[in-house]
Amino acid sequence: MASERTTQTETTHQTATNLDSEGPWEDLKETVPNDRDHVSIVALVECALVELTHEDVGAVFVEQEVGRTKRTQYVAVNDVGEQFQKRHFDDRLGWHETTLERPVVRDELITHLSRSEPSMSSGASNAAGDELGQFRLNPVRELQHPSEM
Repeated sequence: MASERTTQTETTHQTATNLDSEGPWEDLKETVPNDRDHVSIVALVECALVELTHEDVGAVFVEQEVGRTKRTQYVAVNDVGEQFQKRHFDDRLGWHETTLERPVVRDELITHLSRSEPSMSSGASNAAGDELGQFRLNPVRELQHPSEM
């Protein structure tokens, strides 16, 4: 009986340690452009939205353009995952924050991850194979906030 309790305690401790060091959300990342099909992108976004709702993480999409960086962050506003705070940072324009409903965030993330062309209206483009953006989940405590800029 005591050995069962010890094993159960060790298992609980190992689980807690693993959760602190590596979350299940850490593999939810992608570069743009990518070779994922639409169904795979939708699945990635749905998984990310679930993690945003249940874990203390935010989704980050960073775009690099010639002489410019744009960063968009999405953080769940409530535990039911129906509203998200969107924080958008542009080197030239600064921070803008707004609250969005889940379907809007879902569509925005799918659009970001589905892009294969630069969004620059100047006509400039990156060389073939260059990354246009990166998507990942980060702990909320590690996200940049407008007050920190």
